[in-house]
Amino acid sequence: VTALKTRVDGAALAALVQEATVVLDCCDNYATRHAINAACVAQGKPWISAAAVGWQGQLMVRSAPEHPCYACLYTADTEIKESCQSSGVTGPLVGVMGSLQALEALKLLLGRLSPVAGTLRRFDALTHEWQALRLPADPDCPVCGRTNQALKD
Repeated sequence: VTALKTRVDGAALAALVQEATVVLDCCDNYATRHAINAACVAQGKPWISAAAVGWQGQLMVRSAPEHPCYACLYTADTEIKESCQSSGVTGPLVGVMGSLQALEALKLLLGRLSPVAGTLRRFDALTHEWQALRLPADPDCPVCGRTNQALKD
């Protein structure tokens, strides 16, 4: 396990992703999440993202090329309606999402399939309700579209 407490981008990000077995995205902004997603897609690395804002959490696992990537879900120009700065974040929710992210990483490292891979899981901490969204990969996605198209050919 390598925890990074520094800004990484470009070639340095690509080099770190290349060394990784599984990448856990614990960032707090869309631009960084998009960069990590693109690096993981380019190198075929499993990627697990968890996020929390206000009372809402989300978990996404991309462990195979046919799964949608983050850019299939949120384009780089998606308008951010809520942020930690504007809405805050419920402290225990961060722990819940981080724990689920760690569980998914353990499954992948042990060679087990993730039942949530290829979906977006949203958690409402106020109601304790989960929403599971099965997302198709976007064939025109600028990040993974070519990868998904190559699988079909």
